[in-house]
Amino acid sequence: MGTPIRLVVDGVEIEASPGQTILEAAEAAGIYIPRLCHKSGLEPFGSCRVCTVVVNGRFQSACTQPVAEGMVIENDTEKLLAIRRDIIEMLLVEGNHFCMFCEKSGNCELQALAYRFGITAPKYPYLWPEREVDASHPDVFLDRNRCILCGRCVRASRDLDGKHAFDFAGRGASRRIAVNAEGKLAETTAAVTDRAVEACPVGSLLPKRVGFQVPIGKRLYDAEPIGSEIERRGGSP
Repeated sequence: MGTPIRLVVDGVEIEASPGQTILEAAEAAGIYIPRLCHKSGLEPFGSCRVCTVVVNGRFQSACTQPVAEGMVIENDTEKLLAIRRDIIEMLLVEGNHFCMFCEKSGNCELQALAYRFGITAPKYPYLWPEREVDASHPDVFLDRNRCILCGRCVRASRDLDGKHAFDFAGRGASRRIAVNAEGKLAETTAAVTDRAVEACPVGSLLPKRVGFQVPIGKRLYDAEPIGSEIERRGGSP
């Protein structure tokens, strides 16, 4: 394990293990740092920047930055909360998200973060992009309208499923999730049991024939805000 590393998060001293990231160390201490592209078991990616913190006066992504002795980290400040709120709102307007009709509603991490940050309607104008829906696969539905380009399906397919069924294509505003076939998702090796399907934080990759089976009130984020399970470890409300 090595010698514990001491650092301070929002005025509270915590201990971390060598090799941990700031996000991992904070989570172990019961401190929730919001995230979207990060998922335990996947290689850190640092694309969404929702986990942005201030480390010794400099902005860093908590999911990629390793801990170091004596770090002083700001996580819960008005400035950072405003930055994260802006990022979440931009993700909402850059896609076509209709939460009330989405099968992922109540289990969607983007929606849950919006609720946690008090976002009822984004202040930015909606872009209404034209994006493809791929329903060709017998068991998996791919809706690019809901994709936030977090790369979790890409990394899970590559590192956990060993299939490379998904990857990025295009650049800038034209960037999108592509499949490893000239045609549709049905022509790939993707399966409904793949970890890549489970890794999607929004409603972009969904198993078919299971939508809306869990009633309202019993969905993942119906009872308490996202991150509550982490905060309970540290005794936070």
